[in-house]
Amino acid sequence: MTDNPDTANIIVPPPLMAAVALVVGLVLDWLAPAYILSLMVAVGVRIAVGLVLMAAGGALGFAAVRVFRKAGTAVRPWKPSSALVTEDVFQWLRNPMYVGLMLMLAGFAVMIASDWTLVMTIAFALVIHFGVVKREEHYLEAKFGDAYRAYRKRVRRYGWPPFGFR
Repeated sequence: MTDNPDTANIIVPPPLMAAVALVVGLVLDWLAPAYILSLMVAVGVRIAVGLVLMAAGGALGFAAVRVFRKAGTAVRPWKPSSALVTEDVFQWLRNPMYVGLMLMLAGFAVMIASDWTLVMTIAFALVIHFGVVKREEHYLEAKFGDAYRAYRKRVRRYGWPPFGFR
């Protein structure tokens, strides 16, 4: 991205990274199919689990976008933030849009039995964590100071305690 002092200077737009993870996963499935999900999980169960994960991820992401728009701040992480959003879904996790993208990607992988896309979801999560979230945190702390530090202490990064890394 660009070196703008009033942005997080993320390395890649998260939706683009999700698309890359999906495409790479599907290509790898075609080149070296593993068949693990299709052999271990019945089609009906895969579809149900996948749909639930995708719906949960979509709901989480759309709720977060709605709150950002209501606050009048940029949804795109490569744009300047004008407000620190801490209410609604942000009172439970600091990164609902990224968690939502991960859930949707994992849900799609499970639903279509794409073993490699599920693996790429992990790669996606790592790129988002180190190339986006850590940079955003540094930016938000510099921009909002004590208010962000207090929020960070109160709310987990990804929500669920095992992955909450404050």
